[in-house]
Amino acid sequence: MNDREMSCNSGGQFMDRGRMNQNGVVQPLLTDLYQITMAYAYWKSGKTDDQAVFDLFFRNNPFHGEFTIFAGLEECLKFLDSFHYSQSDIDYLRQTLPEGIENEFFEYLGNLTAHDVTLYAIDEGTVAFPRVPIIKIEGPLIIVQLLETTLLTLVNYASLMATNAARYRMVAGKHVKLLEFGLRRAQGPDGGLSASKYSYTGGFDGTSNVLAGKLFNIPVKGTHAHAYITSFSSVGELKTRLLKHKQTGVMEDLLEHAIKHRQMLSHVLDVSTEESSEGELAAMVSYAIAFPDGFMALVDTYDVKSRDTEQNTQVPNDTKSRTSSQLTNGVAPLTPPTTPSNGTNGHHQEKQQQQQDSPPTLTKLNGHTNGLSKSVAKTAEKEQQQATSVKDLSTTATATTVITTVNNTSTYLPKYVEKSFRSGLLNFSAVALALNDLGYHALGIRIDSGDLAYLSCLAREAFEKVAERFKVPWFNKLTIVASNDINEDTILSLNEQGHKIDCFGIGTHLVTCQRQPALGCVYKLVEINGQARIKLSQDVEKVTMPGNKNAYRLYSADGHALIDLLQKDSELPPAVGQKVLCRHPFQESKRAYVIPSHVESLYKIYWQSGKICQMLPTLEQVREKVQISLKTLRNDHKRTLNPTPYKVAVSDNLYNFIHDLWLQNAPIGELS
Repeated sequence: MNDREMSCNSGGQFMDRGRMNQNGVVQPLLTDLYQITMAYAYWKSGKTDDQAVFDLFFRNNPFHGEFTIFAGLEECLKFLDSFHYSQSDIDYLRQTLPEGIENEFFEYLGNLTAHDVTLYAIDEGTVAFPRVPIIKIEGPLIIVQLLETTLLTLVNYASLMATNAARYRMVAGKHVKLLEFGLRRAQGPDGGLSASKYSYTGGFDGTSNVLAGKLFNIPVKGTHAHAYITSFSSVGELKTRLLKHKQTGVMEDLLEHAIKHRQMLSHVLDVSTEESSEGELAAMVSYAIAFPDGFMALVDTYDVKSRDTEQNTQVPNDTKSRTSSQLTNGVAPLTPPTTPSNGTNGHHQEKQQQQQDSPPTLTKLNGHTNGLSKSVAKTAEKEQQQATSVKDLSTTATATTVITTVNNTSTYLPKYVEKSFRSGLLNFSAVALALNDLGYHALGIRIDSGDLAYLSCLAREAFEKVAERFKVPWFNKLTIVASNDINEDTILSLNEQGHKIDCFGIGTHLVTCQRQPALGCVYKLVEINGQARIKLSQDVEKVTMPGNKNAYRLYSADGHALIDLLQKDSELPPAVGQKVLCRHPFQESKRAYVIPSHVESLYKIYWQSGKICQMLPTLEQVREKVQISLKTLRNDHKRTLNPTPYKVAVSDNLYNFIHDLWLQNAPIGELS
């Protein structure tokens, strides 16, 4: 067994040359078969001494945006550091490759390392753009060819994930917390770990992934699932009710405090104790005893009847008959809204029903009743006022009738808010106040279903009432966390609705990058033995830019990036204050002069002579780099809708070189 195999710990993490956290599956055999068959063909052709240059780049920005975050560089360097075919690798290749391969080739593979490879790259966490190589690899043809697939797999998903996370961060704003909750939905354990790492790189504040927290020092966050709430059915199941007072150390009955507060809160929050679940209260008391300084509760566990069912079974008969008559008098039909408020596009009927539940007051969206006659509106308002005078109104959630206007549709609705949420809000507030009696402060709540904008506003309003009534100012600061299949569009929609959410827990859409599942990085030969190479295609987008190149970012006087410029490596860098002709690589008429106020050379040598040449930043520093780099872009490049494309250009010298080589290599047709 060789050093690499012996250094694999029980968690599958290799520790080559003292470097930690090398993923055990990242090794030379993590490649496509054709890389090894090409290596043999190169070897057989006597190309072992040929020197090559490859560019690793992407052709289009993801997610219909105009920027990409480069990530994965550190993992690429770890791979180069540990690159070596073990004896078991060689034995496997002997069995797998076609018969007739000479033994000397396997001996050659067994001695290969990345010592003679040089890797240039832009800094990890930097904004990158199409066609500009983010990594350049120089070295012996065979070895740099063998690196291709592994480098691509290390960069493609990492950069896509970091970019996706950065976009979420931009739409959420800098004051809202973002947590990655996607491990259970990720593409396997490696995908889950990468998602946690690179979502943090892109701007997320933490993860639910415990192993990622250990490996990458990412803050780990989490509450509890619905299962914890449903595991209790009554307060009689509580094995312990006592909690030590934080200051005095005296043991007190937390349940007793909670029940006392729940009775008072019932009037403050207009929720009867009959509406709340005793099992839910028991679960929250139990969880608070376990985590008195970190109490955050899920408040929407119990399902309820849909609104349609409530209307059919509990709306008064006179209301039903009046509704029927209105249908014949030109009043808008009684149909439920079809577009959920939280932007989830109605994936599930159950979610739609929850989202359609309306506030317990007369609601006029957009300041009008959308065609509802004034007399009908006044009648309903009058009936609502009469109904509110009914004694013990709070004991039923459907005692009154309101008119709600949603999506241009006027409809009679019962005075009804999701009982599950009302129950959870009442029980949470009672337990939080009970904790306060014992010297502890709760953290907040999590909402996992329903109309997130409305429910968050309802919760914040409830917390403000409690803060004022019980003289506990910190109650105003309780955190409201929202989950439930959230994506970028959901957050934009919630922003428009004025939500009161402090933190989003995002899973599926983040870690699977559902809007675009792959970045599409490619790895192309651009030079061999000092001779430029070009790949031609009828699709101009797939034509490569030949030769060994340098890349520069030119900045305006206000500090914003103007353009990325590619030049032949033999050209002098552009100078500050000097006019530079920048040309589109393939469209002759597209050209402009640029006078930069600042010039940044994008490439650094990160690997040479078998060692890393730069001080590698920590994950925190890469995370900070992302935000710094994004600030150099104008807002119109970063906006969600119709962003302005960022310009990538070539020097006049490189432009002419590309087109001369293109003509030399393009076949000449023949007419007959």
